[in-house]
Order: sequence, then structure tokens, then C-alpha cells
Amino acid sequence: MSAALAHPSTLAATVRRVDVRIGVTQAPRELNVEVPDDERDDVRAKVEAALSGAAEVLWIKDKRGRDVGVPAAKIAYVEIGNADGDRRIGFGG
Repeated sequence: MSAALAHPSTLAATVRRVDVRIGVTQAPRELNVEVPDDERDDVRAKVEAALSGAAEVLWIKDKRGRDVGVPAAKIAYVEIGNADGDRRIGFGG
């Protein structure tokens, strides 16, 4: 079956995603944005530019094409990892 005729859920399963978590100062929750894996280095460069003062706003385009903007001065932390998740829940080591 060609990629053009494949079901969207089949295509989504083959595209690896990167989960970007952004902590915002004075906000009770972090922002979660999923981006394609091939944009990992681009996201890292944008984060570094925002934190160095080269950009006033960190703009990231999510997997659905929506733009997410965070004022650089409000960024508390950024975590870039796999969307598959190695997140651990509980007290295990």
C-alpha cells in the first residue's frame, strides 16, 4: 500500500515524536508539546536562543501545525525526551 493511500493512524504510528515539556514560572502546570523527531535539534536551538536572550519568545510548532509561544523570561525549565515516554510513576528505582 502506498503512503498516500495509507490510513492516517498507520502513518502516525511510524513517525517518531519528541515530547517537549516546558515549565513556566508562576504557572501551576507545565506545557507539553509533541514535535516530529527530525525537529529535535531545531527545537533545542530555539530553546538555547530564547534562554540566551537572542529571542524574546520561544515559538515551537506542534505535531498538528499549531504554534505554541512562551515568553523567554518566563521559562523555568525545558525537557526534551521521547514521546513514547520513559516517565516513571511511583517510588521504584
